[in-house]
Amino acid sequence: MLEIHRVMLEVLGLLRPVLLQIGKYDRNLEEQARRASSSVVLNIAEGSGSRGKNRGLRYSTALGSARETVSCLQVAVAWSYIEGIDDGISSRMRQVIGTLVKVSR
Repeated sequence: MLEIHRVMLEVLGLLRPVLLQIGKYDRNLEEQARRASSSVVLNIAEGSGSRGKNRGLRYSTALGSARETVSCLQVAVAWSYIEGIDDGISSRMRQVIGTLVKVSR
């Protein structure tokens, strides 16, 4: 299993209060961010158990979901649902995305 699986699980824990805050204003955005962030972890796990093209496809899907997660947070900032994106979340998401870019090729 890739190390970023553990890192992304940490992100989910950090996101919980953020998503609850977003949900006070926009339930749909909260749900989309929750689905996207969960998809990252699940697709990393699925990719780790796959071979050949399927492995790359799962990691590519995880990459898209990771980028979607960040975009959901950026939208929440733009709409002033949250003040900003926590540095811990940002740095971990950069790590996850950077690794997935490499392994999804």
